[in-house]
Amino acid sequence: MTHPVGGPAFEDLTARARIRDAALRLFAERGIEGATIRDIAKEAGVSSGLVRHHFGSKHALRDACDAYMLERLMRIKEDAVLKGGMADPGMLLNLHPTVLLGYRYFARAMVDGSPGAASTFDDMVRLTQEWLAANDKDHVTADPQGYAAVLVAMQSGLLVMHDHVSRALGADILGPEGNLRLIGAIVDFYSHALLSPELAAQAHAALDQLRAQQPPTAAEPGSAGEGAGDDRGDSR
Repeated sequence: MTHPVGGPAFEDLTARARIRDAALRLFAERGIEGATIRDIAKEAGVSSGLVRHHFGSKHALRDACDAYMLERLMRIKEDAVLKGGMADPGMLLNLHPTVLLGYRYFARAMVDGSPGAASTFDDMVRLTQEWLAANDKDHVTADPQGYAAVLVAMQSGLLVMHDHVSRALGADILGPEGNLRLIGAIVDFYSHALLSPELAAQAHAALDQLRAQQPPTAAEPGSAGEGAGDDRGDSR
């Protein structure tokens, strides 16, 4: 058995890493509800007690898997984009199984619609915003958070709708052949601007006019601004 994210052989990993990697595979295949502690322990070649010793609970293990896979995919992105890995077929071939596992893992998390999936999405938006601020300083946007949220939604939406995208492409986008085709389409998508600078400027100007015409948003009942200076504030 090999390590699913590259590196040492499975049997050379620490028990904690074996448990994490086994959980990643089973959560990707079955979801968090479908993968039991006993299943994960068996897959990792350890006892159920050792799983609980290292992670405490299945949900804590899922949180550890979320954090590990997010960090791993962000590192792969940096290596590919910033360190020339995109032009190295050997590197892409070595990392492709990790990327596929990450796609399957997060696709299942998004489909499950669990609180963990919502937290993962928020983390992906935050990390994407931080990454763009650090590595794409020439990109100008008035709403970095909105840009990051839409970018993550577009990418994760492909995973949530993977059955439909796979059917359209005639190959499973979570499998080697379909994923390579998907990546090629994504590269083409990001390498060609769909709007000219002039058209984009016109659209932003129109949006600014629409925003200026929007009525002020009413304060929510009980919000900090409501009732400031009213009788309740002097009744102590």
